[in-house]
Amino acid sequence: MGVTVHRLSRRAILLGGAGLVGSAGLAATLTGCSTTDATHGSTHPIGPVPSASPSAGQGLVQKSLVARETTLDLGGPTVATWAYGDTVPGALIRAKAGDFLRISLENKLPADTSIHWHGLRLRNAADGVPGLTQDAVKQGDRFVYEFTAPDPGTYFFHPHVGVQLDRALYAPLVIEDPNEPGGHDDEWVVVLDDWVDGTGRTPDDVLKKLVDDGGGSHDMGGMGGGHDMGGHDMGGGGTAMAPWGDAGDVTYPHFLVNGRVPAAPERFTAKPGQKVRLRIINAASDTIFTVALGGHRMTLTHTDGHPVVPREVGAFHIGMGERYDAVVTLADGVFPLVAAPFGKTSGGQAMAVVRTGAGSPPAADVRPAELSGEVFIGSQLLPAESAKLPDRVPDATLQLSLDGSMKPYVWGMNGAPFGKNDPLTVQQGQRLRIDVTNQTMMTHPLHLHGHTFALPSGLRKDTVLLAPMQRLAIDLDADNVGRWAVHCHNIYHAEAGMMTELRYTES
Repeated sequence: MGVTVHRLSRRAILLGGAGLVGSAGLAATLTGCSTTDATHGSTHPIGPVPSASPSAGQGLVQKSLVARETTLDLGGPTVATWAYGDTVPGALIRAKAGDFLRISLENKLPADTSIHWHGLRLRNAADGVPGLTQDAVKQGDRFVYEFTAPDPGTYFFHPHVGVQLDRALYAPLVIEDPNEPGGHDDEWVVVLDDWVDGTGRTPDDVLKKLVDDGGGSHDMGGMGGGHDMGGHDMGGGGTAMAPWGDAGDVTYPHFLVNGRVPAAPERFTAKPGQKVRLRIINAASDTIFTVALGGHRMTLTHTDGHPVVPREVGAFHIGMGERYDAVVTLADGVFPLVAAPFGKTSGGQAMAVVRTGAGSPPAADVRPAELSGEVFIGSQLLPAESAKLPDRVPDATLQLSLDGSMKPYVWGMNGAPFGKNDPLTVQQGQRLRIDVTNQTMMTHPLHLHGHTFALPSGLRKDTVLLAPMQRLAIDLDADNVGRWAVHCHNIYHAEAGMMTELRYTES
């Protein structure tokens, strides 16, 4: 049984705008509002965040991070960027479920910053969203994040200020399950990214041009307007408009696996017959990838940290902010691990090399046969019994629409950009259903902070891809009091207003 999906007709989209702010109205609400305000939220100061401490016997993981300007070698291209230290991705942080993490951030950037711990159900004060959970960390200041990591899984962390995610400010976070039986010989963390910073443009330059040009050559024709796909290569199987329509706004010169371009790729080594666990993270800002390991089939075991009924696939899609774990039994030879950008014809692809024996390395532009076959959509996975929410009738149902246009370049939720739209409200202890409707002709990865949600199939996630005009119901337990961001994880859409707040209220 797959995920229940409803698709709205084009007529329904166009006629459904009566209760919405039109694209011109959306643009008007942004007038005089800096793009930084869109992801900061209210400029009202939060003030000091209360400290926390580990309980008796609780494991403690402590790390120090320094965000600063640096120059990085991507395997040929040398770029000036912002990073945590001198690597991209930043250094892996690893802990066990139930551990207490104390992570200090020192800001040596020429701008405010923060850290969001993507996917973790952590305490609100540590969520890293200026204007909602903390004040931004000013240049020269230091902020200490303190929280318990309750759930095992594959996560990552990144800023929640402006378009800083589209630099080198991200790193993997692995929360291990102390009760997991294992069953694999090795584990590889695979971080995917699209790269523009230091190549003659910065992410702030990209955003400014999108806004100034009204989205460039893309034209949505207002709310729910159509895109001319122009024969784009969809980076895998399927027709030109399937499954994601137009999936990104930015032209990137490079795509990376673990900070390396395909001409000088990341290399993974093992022995033939070994079973390897892949923890695959899409840290890109504007790119859906199609992932395949040439000559192999992978078995998907987890999504966004939660176990699933294992599913063998040749290739699969992964949206911005999503994570998938897979296991693969390796053949003898040299093989390309490819992440092909969906819907983008420039910049090539991301690729790493897996070597278990003799053989020449694959070419940077190799196209594994698996990319031409069926490409699996991760939201069609089924949950493991241990990951299901208990059966319960929702106590409340809310509507959430994803709105916007490319010309003018404005995005919003429930008819207005962040700061102009009304928060979604919930009471502690409720089972909340959110009926989400994508009112645009672009795909959006919807991300909810501080919670996980269940799709109609029961699949647990914190980030899910919404195809053009798709409608999807998500259920969550309101068990984490606070003010939480809900937004598109295309960072340019979020910064242009496609965000709202989930706010706990008193009964």
